[in-house]
Amino acid sequence: MATLKIEIVTPDRKVLSEEVEYVGAPGVLGEFGVLPKHVPFLSALGVGNLHYKQNGKAHYVFVAGGFAEISNDQVIIMAEVAEMATEIDTDRAQKAKDRAEERAARAKEQIDAARNQAALRRAISRINCKSSGKNAGTC
Repeated sequence: MATLKIEIVTPDRKVLSEEVEYVGAPGVLGEFGVLPKHVPFLSALGVGNLHYKQNGKAHYVFVAGGFAEISNDQVIIMAEVAEMATEIDTDRAQKAKDRAEERAARAKEQIDAARNQAALRRAISRINCKSSGKNAGTC
């Protein structure tokens, strides 16, 4: 079966380097999928769950911001934040989600709505990533 190489890096570390059959990632304009022999392109990444298939099994990685470069059967993800589903602390993500929802509910206070919305989106995506990984048997 044809494969492609995925590498996920952040400013702090290399998160992943594997041969896989498929990669799906959250672009800023919507999710995109990559199979071997894909046409080269570059995309900005949004906040969400990147998933890849390796040996027929789905694996999940939370990503937030950055870029994806696809060329020559290689997917390079340069993310601001990336966490394997197995690394996500669900309690911490739930607390972050709760804090963001509380701030949003307090309409009387002057808050940075866009910043709060981004924090909420990150927390929900982390929780969903961890849940997806559990459902696929990878966590």
